[in-house]
Amino acid sequence: MLTEDLYVIGIGPGDLASMSREAYQTLKSVDIIVGYTTYLKCIEEIIGKEQETYVSGMSKEKERVKKAIEYANSGKKVALISSGDPGVYGMAGLALEMAEVEAAEIKIKVLPGITAANAAAAVLGAPLMHDYAVISLSDILTPWEVILKRLKAAAAADLITVLYNPRSSRRKKQLKKAREIYLKERDPKTPVGIVKNISREGEEVLITDLENLPLTKVDMLSTVIIGNSQSYAANNKIITPRGYNV
Repeated sequence: MLTEDLYVIGIGPGDLASMSREAYQTLKSVDIIVGYTTYLKCIEEIIGKEQETYVSGMSKEKERVKKAIEYANSGKKVALISSGDPGVYGMAGLALEMAEVEAAEIKIKVLPGITAANAAAAVLGAPLMHDYAVISLSDILTPWEVILKRLKAAAAADLITVLYNPRSSRRKKQLKKAREIYLKERDPKTPVGIVKNISREGEEVLITDLENLPLTKVDMLSTVIIGNSQSYAANNKIITPRGYNV
């Protein structure tokens, strides 16, 4: 029996096999599922005939959260879905913020999901075996000057770095600039992994290095992982040693 009114659920990288059992069972049990068009398509095979859905497009996050809260306030059990984990560039923060601002008397539960960083790392091998940073290159909600500051700090600190939203048809300079920043701090042969369409049809994997990072092959469906000074490539995998004597 569902005890909360609104569940903010991470559906993982895109395939049902990567979803937690709790997330799967909750999605099967709620009255209404609210989500972005693409994400609802990822779970359409488990949506029951008796369940309602509310779908909206890109950049309609506030609209989706508002609708989810309205449904929950009316007594419905609601699932608001995000790809990956809802607390990592997802819907959890916005849902909690808007519920507080609207003084909504509803119970909210966040259900985690496998992030793009973790899913990409698994495909690439073991690149995240030491301290790492996750940075989104999208400057829609974060000023580019702030992103630059974070890139420079992560590069200087020798942190393995996962880049989200690395490049789009309208944002081409960000990834190029990120590469320039890391080349100032790291060996040009530092391994870089690119995974596109993680766990979905058409998945593509490329292991390269900073010097030869193919900018034009990266898009919004890609996750980029830059190794640290200890990372290396072997047997078509990227490995970052944890520090054990092997």
